[in-house]
Amino acid sequence: MLQALKKNPSFSRRRGPLVLLIMDGVGFGKYSDGDAFLKAYTPELDNLMKTCPFTELKAHGTAVGMPSDEDMGNSEVGHNAIGCGRVFAQGAKLVEDAVNSGSMFQGETWKEIINRCKTKNGTLHFLGLFSDGNVHSNISHLKAMLKEAKAEGIAKARIHILLDGRDVPATSALDYVDPFEDFLAGLNTGGTDFKIASGGGRMVITMDRYNADWNMVRKGWETHVLGKGPQYPSAHAAIAALRAQNPGVLDQDLPPFVIAENGKPVGTVEDGDGFIFFNFRGDRSQEISLAFDSGSEFDKFDRVRVPDIIYAGMMEYDADLHIPEKFLVSPPQINRTLGEYLCACGEKQLAISETQKFGHVTYFFNGNKSGKFDAALEDYVEIPSDVVPFEERPWMKSAEITDKVIEAVKSGKYGMIRLNYPNGDMVGHTGIYQAVLVAMGALDIAVKRVREAVGKAGGVLVISADHGNADDMYEHDKTGNVRHDADGNVVTKTSHSLNPVPCIIYDPESKGEYGKELKSGLGISSLAATCIELLGYEAPEFYDSSVLNMK
Repeated sequence: MLQALKKNPSFSRRRGPLVLLIMDGVGFGKYSDGDAFLKAYTPELDNLMKTCPFTELKAHGTAVGMPSDEDMGNSEVGHNAIGCGRVFAQGAKLVEDAVNSGSMFQGETWKEIINRCKTKNGTLHFLGLFSDGNVHSNISHLKAMLKEAKAEGIAKARIHILLDGRDVPATSALDYVDPFEDFLAGLNTGGTDFKIASGGGRMVITMDRYNADWNMVRKGWETHVLGKGPQYPSAHAAIAALRAQNPGVLDQDLPPFVIAENGKPVGTVEDGDGFIFFNFRGDRSQEISLAFDSGSEFDKFDRVRVPDIIYAGMMEYDADLHIPEKFLVSPPQINRTLGEYLCACGEKQLAISETQKFGHVTYFFNGNKSGKFDAALEDYVEIPSDVVPFEERPWMKSAEITDKVIEAVKSGKYGMIRLNYPNGDMVGHTGIYQAVLVAMGALDIAVKRVREAVGKAGGVLVISADHGNADDMYEHDKTGNVRHDADGNVVTKTSHSLNPVPCIIYDPESKGEYGKELKSGLGISSLAATCIELLGYEAPEFYDSSVLNMK
């Protein structure tokens, strides 16, 4: 049990709660064209940034534990950084180091899978997000594993690809598939037989999260394991045909497909095989892992048959629930988080969002920990998300979340409330500019309602974000001009941005303990110390600096 934080005798605790409001996927764009946050009608946020202490925070690259500053941030690492108050090396960095050093291939799990395939004459399968977005996966890790598998004598491998178009350009699938086919051709010598076996869009099959739509996982199981689905002679042919059948479809929404020869799937999963899910990010990896790891008690869908294989994830996706049972790289060990410290101080807390980001304000915010630190002091509220395309409901559940937050503020029960509005990120990923404008307008209305409630209660409102997205909706060339396709249409961008995010402090009953100017040049990990100080405590020395200039 952590020791309680020291109280700051120079700070007067406010009457009401501290509310940390996370606007998921909202940053400050580098270009005005395509910046839906800039162009949307957001009078409340505009006024708060003009009248309140305000600064910009870094939310990508090394500031959130990614390998380089060319790597975008994401909701997982963003909430880790916000919740734990400092920066840990994250999945992308840990896996990159394990691959480059070769330590992954010296691990017990890798050796067990290789040995299983060789002794049982089995196939080695790889499944994961097929891009170099470095948010959920990186194709370079897959290539390294395939090279090593060949070097260790694996004769047959099958690759099941989940098309991205979300962390990379929206219709870039063939930019990855075609060079990869050449890469496989280079490996397929001396009797080696490595092939792409199946695929589909990441938002259609396999990569569901937070139990939002198990039907996606069922489709993935049928496609990858059973080889059930529309057949094509190659991944290139499948993607080309599916695009022709679905004009304007983004890669993330492409239907599932199976590669077949002479009418027979080339890569069903059979007894004696080995299987590696090469995503390193946890939220969209847990459900498919449960489908492989679970015994007869699994009841989410009919798996039809469950092959006798060794399954492993790239990482352990949930350290408390041990999902999956076997993994290749150990995740970061995160402890002494903001939530844990506040429990040690006896602070009653509320965490709330809708399904799409509920795990982020709970599991990821708490340092990849399932459950609560203290059930008596923590309340978690999940508002069920609509299971419809986000562009059809761009306001999402902002009103419902706000209703609950206002009720909590008025109750006087909580010392701290943290919430996440997913609109900027989830609608931003659709690439539909008009929908994002509506999402930002809905978000602004919600922020105003929360701000009014916090003001009446005499509390403090901290507004920030975990990364950018809505601020960068168009692709730009190196000169900064908007890119257009062959038909003259704007090329939309569906991935996260590398842009900074806001940090606004609304503190209407401030006693002047800190200056009106906030510190600059910091990352979102500084939000934890900021919240601690605004609650009247002294932040741990090893936390990253607060944005407040205390007097």
